[in-house]
Amino acid sequence: MPLTLAPMTADRFASLRMGLEQSYAENLAEARHLSLEAALATSSLQLAQLLPDGLATPDALLRLALVDGVEVGWIWVTLPRPDGPSMSWIHNIEVYPAHQGRGHAGRMIGLVEVELARLGFDRLGLNVFADNTVAVRLYERLGFRVDAQQMSKRIGPEREPRG
Repeated sequence: MPLTLAPMTADRFASLRMGLEQSYAENLAEARHLSLEAALATSSLQLAQLLPDGLATPDALLRLALVDGVEVGWIWVTLPRPDGPSMSWIHNIEVYPAHQGRGHAGRMIGLVEVELARLGFDRLGLNVFADNTVAVRLYERLGFRVDAQQMSKRIGPEREPRG
């Protein structure tokens, strides 16, 4: 049976949001060298800004991924806003561990692309943490290309200047 996308339910979103907030905070803490407490505050604030009305936020598409009626993951995409990026944006895509490695993430993105095209949108973007090499390879296979890149390095008084 093929993977399909179904609208997110309020109950399911309530439980998924807690996990999203925590996992995003952990990624932020690692990537930006923040305390987990500071990262949780940032994660919570960003989710509140992007989903001010939760599941009813007008420019948000939240979909459950199902195979044979079994939930295998979910995806969250926002539509372009006048004050934001000029493209639709993937904020989260997740395939649950027991269902990974079966092409579900690529199929979810493909189905979202079809839905977005039907709505008249023609660009889709995302951010990915650099150390998530599995996701980076997937996105490259799906045709995503780097538009911008952030770089950082650790510095300290004991390091010799390099030129």
